[in-house]
Amino acid sequence: MTKVQTLPCVAAIAAVLSATPTLADTTLASGPVTVQLGGFLAFETVTRSRSTTADIGSNYTQIPWGSQPNAHYSETRFTARQSRLTLMATGDVNSDTHLTFWNEMDFLGAAQTANSNESNSFNLRIRNMYTTVDWDSLGLQVLAGQNWSLATANTHGITPRNELIPTTIDAQYVVGFNWAREPQLRITKNWNKEFWAAVSIENPQTTIAANAAAAAGINPVTQHTGGGLLYNANQFSLNHIPDVIAKVAWEPIIDGAQPLHMEVYGLYRDFYDRIYTTVPNAIGFPASNQNADRAAGGVGGSIIWNAIPKTLDLQGTFLTGSGIGRYGSAQLPDATLRPDGTLAPINETSWMVGATFHATPLLDFYVYDGQEAQHAKTWVIGPSTLGLGSPTLNLAPCVAVDSASGSCAANIQRSDQINGGLWWRIYQGKFGSFRFGAQYSYIHLKAFAGAAGIQPKTDDNMFFTSIRYYPF
Repeated sequence: MTKVQTLPCVAAIAAVLSATPTLADTTLASGPVTVQLGGFLAFETVTRSRSTTADIGSNYTQIPWGSQPNAHYSETRFTARQSRLTLMATGDVNSDTHLTFWNEMDFLGAAQTANSNESNSFNLRIRNMYTTVDWDSLGLQVLAGQNWSLATANTHGITPRNELIPTTIDAQYVVGFNWAREPQLRITKNWNKEFWAAVSIENPQTTIAANAAAAAGINPVTQHTGGGLLYNANQFSLNHIPDVIAKVAWEPIIDGAQPLHMEVYGLYRDFYDRIYTTVPNAIGFPASNQNADRAAGGVGGSIIWNAIPKTLDLQGTFLTGSGIGRYGSAQLPDATLRPDGTLAPINETSWMVGATFHATPLLDFYVYDGQEAQHAKTWVIGPSTLGLGSPTLNLAPCVAVDSASGSCAANIQRSDQINGGLWWRIYQGKFGSFRFGAQYSYIHLKAFAGAAGIQPKTDDNMFFTSIRYYPF
């Protein structure tokens, strides 16, 4: 091809990349209710340098230690399970009152019939399903159903479907990103769409550290096997008080725009178990049967800044407190056990920073860096040290030469992750949007040091690709 021919081609490609075609209208009128369809079909791949036998959602606490066989072989998987369907129905009761129903589903559920042998047969599952009622004159909204937790950062106000979700292909997102999707009842008030306040009561659940143990002769009950429409192969914690979250958000008007979003929230949690004490026991307690409650919680927040309009977005989030592990992508535990059998919330701090560069209206690059770290919580009872991060724990098997029976009882102290990627909207127009994504992720785990100062470490390199078609 001659130089004269090349220049028009380059100009044509540049014009396509800088254009933003109008998408097709996907709304349907059904009497007084308007229905809008959405979602996408996804074909995605993941390759990990250390096998965790995981689909498109990584399990950040299950990266194998060096003594375990799967630390020494990689895995590659193809999947269509992150494909998504959404349906939104809206109706205006009058000019002041508005109703919305939102239903969002994907295929990342997996009952016992699901496998990759032949039919695959993975399950349709709820991501979010809720209703809202808005009163414009009051600046008031009530939300009921399953949605992103109020602890999840927002991009605009405190409004559903404006959550700040990392744009990663990995369905577990990013270490340091605090979130949950859970049933809740939420009330939100806004003042001139510049200042918001909200409170939410949300479904509770407690995660407990591995190898947590009470003193000899003290036997706590902390969880039960599922029953009554709960899966009977899973364990569910004992909870009787919902998680309570309160948040405020502010978007100041600067030069006629609102390029800055700031929010802060408080989280209250309650941990609950039943303790059976027999005599004799290691701490000299009398025989008894009793329930125990322990309070926990934290403070978090985020800042989102449109640093260069339509070009560069920056963000930062944090959460610190006790018993907050459940809300982090790394899924570090909420609590361990005291010698007396009561649950002890674990102190933790997490943070994440990110940047998105809009190279053109059709091409985005992103990078995220995050960390979740916990403090040791131990007690000395006679010759034993109990709790999370015991310095007397035998961790030699974690660093031994790998074998078919490789084992490791380490408690994770810190999880760090950095990743980056891109999304290219190859086509965007009246027939929808066709996109390609790629992501690289590096994660590093460090355990608490055990006996003889042995401190296991491990890591994983992960590469993802995605081809998605958004027809709606």
